[in-house]
Amino acid sequence: MGNTAVVVGGGIGGLAAAIGLRRIGWEVTVVERAPVLEDAGAGISLAANGLRALDELGVGETVRDASRGQYSGGTRTPQGGWLARMDGSALEKAVGTPIMGIPRSTLHRLLRDSLPAEALVIGSEAGPVEQIGPGTVRVGCGDTVLDADLVVAADGIGSKVRSHLFPSHPGPVYSGSTVLRAITEQAVDLRTDFELTWGHGAEFGHIAFHDGRAEWHAVLSLPAGTRFADPLAELRRRFHTWHSPIPALLDATRPSAVLHHDVNELRTPLPSYTLGRTALLGDAAHAMTPNLGQGACQALEDAVTLAAALANEPTVEAALTRYDAERRPRSQAVARAARQAGRMGQQLSHPLAVALRNTAMRVAPSRAATRMLLRHHAWVPPRLN
Repeated sequence: MGNTAVVVGGGIGGLAAAIGLRRIGWEVTVVERAPVLEDAGAGISLAANGLRALDELGVGETVRDASRGQYSGGTRTPQGGWLARMDGSALEKAVGTPIMGIPRSTLHRLLRDSLPAEALVIGSEAGPVEQIGPGTVRVGCGDTVLDADLVVAADGIGSKVRSHLFPSHPGPVYSGSTVLRAITEQAVDLRTDFELTWGHGAEFGHIAFHDGRAEWHAVLSLPAGTRFADPLAELRRRFHTWHSPIPALLDATRPSAVLHHDVNELRTPLPSYTLGRTALLGDAAHAMTPNLGQGACQALEDAVTLAAALANEPTVEAALTRYDAERRPRSQAVARAARQAGRMGQQLSHPLAVALRNTAMRVAPSRAATRMLLRHHAWVPPRLN
């Protein structure tokens, strides 16, 4: 089996894949089109499955040290009433760790720091992937051509590699929701680690960080492409009557810090995550809505599973067959569950439907919510060493 790989995309999934491949002895080049890695982004929650994957990649302890455990909080109504309480201690007892909140930029930097600088090719657009022989794939990289035994396409929801491999696939579609998010400029007085608040066709949530700052997000059911001249002012208008600390989170935010993206997903499942000696990973393979907080965790699972398959199978082809068989059913099931969670959460707008959902959540025992989370969190990674 060969041992050289090109990873297209330097996001969380691509960097994790590169780390995993290097841990099993492969030479890896990561090609990222962004000219500068600015450590941008808002916040992210890492569940037990993602943290276990990071452990297997050798960076779990470092990531935990930079994170804050989510022990308190839950889901609320705009008036502040509780629909469901989070029991982070029960979840920790069940799976060994609470959910951890961390700035996305911090996670990205920690992953990047685990790779040698020479492994990263920044500011270069990867060209089409070509199978030039039974065991060699070629990727154009600016004025350079890279030949390798494997290409890992981690180039996001708009993956050009995926479009090239599966030209008849419809690609990403709009979920019906758009999200605005930011990290506060200074610490905010928060009484909980994590909250979601569901209104009619709207959601507001926060993740507390260990330095006292917080990430907040607002999800709205709006036509695709909707944008605001002053996003922060628009959110203040929409959420000024919602419970504390929502107004305070918005007040602690610089207007220029607000990010706004439509939520797209791969609603039509791919028939395979591999073709020839190319493997799709992360959002390129299974972009999902963020309603379960599993997007990055699934990409981390992909990275470890791919590395383990390559370490244990006799050929690259056999390893990719194993990777597809192990990752496609699970990640696509999580994507379906995330879509359903969105329909029953923020996207629900009819008053009667909202009232019925709220009643059901209030009477459901907390252990039922814990059991639901365990379906996705209780994943055990394959060993890399």
